[in-house]
Amino acid sequence: MIPKKLKDISAFSSGIELASLSPQILSHLKQIVIDSVGAVIAGSQEPEMLALGAKKIKQPGLATLIGFDHLVSTETAAFMNGTSGTFLEMDEGNRFSRGHPSIHVLPAVLALCQERGLGVQPFLNGLLAGYEVGSRIGAATQLRSSMHPHGTWGTVGAAAGCARAVGLDPSTTAEVINISTSLTLATSKKTMLEGGLVRNTYAGISNKHGLLALDLMESGFSSEVDGLDSVFGSVVSETFDEEIFLRGLGTDWHVLQNYFKLHSCCRYNHATLDAIDLITKESLSLDVDQIERVEVSTYNLAAELKDAKPRNTLAAKFSIPFAVATRLINGHSRLESFTRDSIDNPRILALAAKVDVVHDLSMTARLPNERPATVKIHLKNQPALEACVSTNRGDDASPYVEREIHDKFLNLAQRVWSEKRAQSFLDASLELFDGAKTKQSNNWTLWLNLLSKDQSH
Repeated sequence: MIPKKLKDISAFSSGIELASLSPQILSHLKQIVIDSVGAVIAGSQEPEMLALGAKKIKQPGLATLIGFDHLVSTETAAFMNGTSGTFLEMDEGNRFSRGHPSIHVLPAVLALCQERGLGVQPFLNGLLAGYEVGSRIGAATQLRSSMHPHGTWGTVGAAAGCARAVGLDPSTTAEVINISTSLTLATSKKTMLEGGLVRNTYAGISNKHGLLALDLMESGFSSEVDGLDSVFGSVVSETFDEEIFLRGLGTDWHVLQNYFKLHSCCRYNHATLDAIDLITKESLSLDVDQIERVEVSTYNLAAELKDAKPRNTLAAKFSIPFAVATRLINGHSRLESFTRDSIDNPRILALAAKVDVVHDLSMTARLPNERPATVKIHLKNQPALEACVSTNRGDDASPYVEREIHDKFLNLAQRVWSEKRAQSFLDASLELFDGAKTKQSNNWTLWLNLLSKDQSH
């Protein structure tokens, strides 16, 4: 017998239908697709991804290896695109699930739809279903504090997305979800804090394992009775809140509660960086060389990010001292502020050493609805500068406008593509949704062609 929570979530997931969605959900899903693909394109150009991609393009197939203009096997595309998408810390996330649902789902569903010749509706239905299932598990679960959230509940999201894309009924969807719970990873938070680049593969493996869960079910493999309860209630976590998991199915959409990122680093840095933005906006003549020290008070998860001398770009993105220093010296926190050159910059490192990060218990108590920080910059022979932030920019409570998300995409895509191709793909993405409800295939074909090779001329 299928447990009630699994029965309910499977019925909800398998019943998601693009044609019945509100314009608000469609509009938000559109921005998530654009944002996620941009993160994958740009991340594909990191040295480690280029080296790995050079090996993977030798395995031809039907799915797009984004950023390489090659078609590879479905599993390879899902893994590589998921890995690229997390490399730069620019992919969207969800503060209630405490993770990044889209990048754990989109690569798997996209590759599956290409392999099986499915259209735009299965792709978008699958993405939304996987997003909702994965994010809800994250919200209902208190992972062990030593674990990294990537590679855990995202695997189940990918599996649910694949099940919806191929049109499985509720009972077979439940079996795919159950199987996928046993394919999650034992992930270590130290990888992000210490710059272990293996961390960037966690989302890639989730996408690959989501596909594997579908293959296993279709091949006759079976699961335990209640994988959600056993894995997320006793293995990776001892708490699985069924009420939170099922709350507002079909009315309370997690996809509408997401956030987008313009700072190229861990979300836990963003309140601090938003506060610095406020300070520099008010103090246009701030002289960085006059800074004696910087005090940052913030919540527990952010207060862990204390390493003032990160060893590589990943560790830099999980360091508040470095993020503060590179933002103040470079005047922004875009990709260029988190490069190897910035990590080796003695002026940035000297300023990072002056940043103290303190855990404020009262701020931790305000999670997850707020992610606060207070920044106080002490100057030589001048009054200190201070700013407080409670809601991070990019959250649903303080959203970026569409133009900011689109400009971010164009900036990321042009690490690889020409300006014309990037703009053409952005235009095609907007048109993709315009024709999605009427099953127009021309927009989908153009979108896939632009994703795989330059069709903008």
